[in-house]
This record gives sequence, structure tokens and C-alpha cells, in this order.
Amino acid sequence: MALLNILNYPDKRLHKIAKPVDKVDAEVRRLMDDMLETMYKAPGIGLAAPQVGELKRVIVIDLAREDEKPQPLRMANPELIAVSDEDAVYNEGCLSLPEHYADVTRPAAIKVRYLDHENEIRELEADGLLATCIQHEMDHLEGILFVDHLTALKRNMILRKLLKAKKSQQPVSA
Repeated sequence: MALLNILNYPDKRLHKIAKPVDKVDAEVRRLMDDMLETMYKAPGIGLAAPQVGELKRVIVIDLAREDEKPQPLRMANPELIAVSDEDAVYNEGCLSLPEHYADVTRPAAIKVRYLDHENEIRELEADGLLATCIQHEMDHLEGILFVDHLTALKRNMILRKLLKAKKSQQPVSA
């Protein structure tokens, strides 16, 4: 397994649409494992392949707490097949937009179909934090960041702060 580099805003690759994988083979399983290792190290609870520069429809999630045994969820080609009429609001953050959080409204419950790490078609019903996390990571597959769900004012405040932080980290040329 290997640690992958997590892309940060304003990297343009974060806004690209990921392509479906043909099947979950050894290469995709290795990507999933590397993504999990990267996510745990960050630390985070979800990661999408575009965040590590791979334009593949692959996400990984693990909501287990530090004192619990890991419960990784590996999904390829996830698709929402049902969403609840009621919404829920969660304070979301993102490994690609470090140290920034905002309330995002999404469907409270979902049903998702995907290929698991053994290339088997699975369906999962989720609510609460798991539903939010799956939708957040699936957004990355469409080139959508959580800030894209915010008002223009809130979004621009966060994005300006990220750009300013990035500029202050770059060496000044002579």
C-alpha cells in the first residue's frame, strides 16, 4: 500500500468528472486500499479518487471511531437509486479544502448501488452521517465540492481564504 497525494483547491482536477471503471480488478482494489491508507493518515472519513488525481468513479469511507475496529466501505461506480424527501443538515469539511467547514443540506436517507472490492454489485441503504458522507464523496466524482452547495457569499469567503493560504505557501520569485 502507498500514501497518495491529496489534491487541494484550487487544483483544476477537482472539478473534472470521473469515468466509470470497467470492473473492480487488482488495479482498482490497490487504488481503493491506497485511498483508505491515505484517508486514515490524513485523517478523514471519506475520500474520492479524483481527490488523489485519479479520474475514476471510486470512493472509500470509514466512519469507525479511533477506538473501534476499522469498517472500510469501498465503492466503485456508485449511483443513487433512491433519496428521501426529507433533508438533513451536516457540518461538512473536506480533505481537499483543509480546515474549512460549513453546513450543507442533503437528502437525509439514500439507497446506493455500487460495485464492491470483489466486483460484486451491492445495494446499501444509508441515513445520517453515512448518507451524507456517501453523497459528499459521490459529488467529487462529478467535479462538485461541498462549497458548491453553499451560497455564493459563503463559498467565495472559503475559497478566497484557501487561495490566500496557498499563495502564502509559495516561494517568492526573485
